[in-house]
Amino acid sequence: MQPLIDSLSSAAPLRVVLFLTAITVLPGVLISMTAFLRISLVLSFLRHALGLQIPPNQVLIGISLFLTYFVMAEPADRIWNGAVSPYLEGQMREPEALEKARAPLAEFMLEHTRDEELMLMLNLANAPDYDRVDQIPLRTIVPAFLLSELRTAFSIGFLLFIPFLVIDLAVAALLNALGMIMLPPTAIALPFKVLIFVLADGWTMVVTALVRSFTG
Repeated sequence: MQPLIDSLSSAAPLRVVLFLTAITVLPGVLISMTAFLRISLVLSFLRHALGLQIPPNQVLIGISLFLTYFVMAEPADRIWNGAVSPYLEGQMREPEALEKARAPLAEFMLEHTRDEELMLMLNLANAPDYDRVDQIPLRTIVPAFLLSELRTAFSIGFLLFIPFLVIDLAVAALLNALGMIMLPPTAIALPFKVLIFVLADGWTMVVTALVRSFTG
């Protein structure tokens, strides 16, 4: 145990560099390897479907962060207990800690990655046939996961637009029938969209659908 502590102490400058590098890379990891991408995109689609400029970006990011923490609670606990905590206590070296932290993230991404996107990235990388799923490198899993998340988020966003588009069309047809063609339909439809969204408890429905899209 003492030689390990001595080696860690002698490598203190390197550990500082690795720590600063990890902090720099952390936002990219949060966006690319967690549920944050899907959640933030769907919430942005919802705001545009309503035709509002609120909630502001800071609020949407905050909601996305906490929903991501809620969805990623199990992988995050596994990473902390299996990699971060032992590493901070000096019980594990950097390569082993990184490998322990990799496994929960890779499992989460593979669980929510479509087979088509995964096979596409494997073919583009000219990857060999892997005997086990855990042998697939992150450089292949992450792009496949991103493509899957973009596809899923845009599919959910399209479904969110449909009811609000129907309201816009109904208001436009009504104004046209009344001869009020100079009045912008969006200005009249906006209060009705907000009212219907509130009466339908829209935020609860959207958050529930987002969480269940990950947890099943």
